[in-house]
Amino acid sequence: MTAVIYARYSSDNQREESIEGQIRECTAYAEKNGFTVVKHYIDRAISAKTDNRPQFQQMIKDSERGIFDIIIVWKLDRFARNRYDSARYKTQLKRNGVKLVSATEVISAGPEGIILESVLEGYAEYYSADLSEKVVRGMTENALKGIYNGGTIPFGYMIDETRHYQPDPLLAPYVEQTFQKYADGATMTDLRDWLKAHNIKNSMGG
Repeated sequence: MTAVIYARYSSDNQREESIEGQIRECTAYAEKNGFTVVKHYIDRAISAKTDNRPQFQQMIKDSERGIFDIIIVWKLDRFARNRYDSARYKTQLKRNGVKLVSATEVISAGPEGIILESVLEGYAEYYSADLSEKVVRGMTENALKGIYNGGTIPFGYMIDETRHYQPDPLLAPYVEQTFQKYADGATMTDLRDWLKAHNIKNSMGG
């Protein structure tokens, strides 16, 4: 039996070692079961909440060519984190004669395996939705408290040592003058030319 390994991690906060660990365990699983691994498909810093993953889509496409019999994942949540995508692509794989297996989750081939697999997929979707909700809630609380959430710092502000927004002593006066000039009738072109004349640039240097 020929197999491929699909590995994925979700964000830039995770490291390359995450991929190495997944491949190591999947390779050990393949050797234990007598599978010959012919290829690795790897998606870096891409969530499984979406199926818009280049290597994932290539793997699904390649399954039609009959070049492998098995797809090995570290856990089922590497393959998909919503039940719709999981069912859709597993059906497509089954049609192509390819089976999806987990290297670390023991799922029997009997009827009870169907229940266990659906529970694992449901939990993966729950975990993903719950995590998103907690992240949004945390970012909202930060915003309400004036705490920096990351990304581009708004023009006229700076971040202090406690990660709170503070007016930038050099740029804040220009922000105030810009609003005052606009209130007094200056056009956007006037404001652009005025800022340019004072060599005031945005955070990207433009």
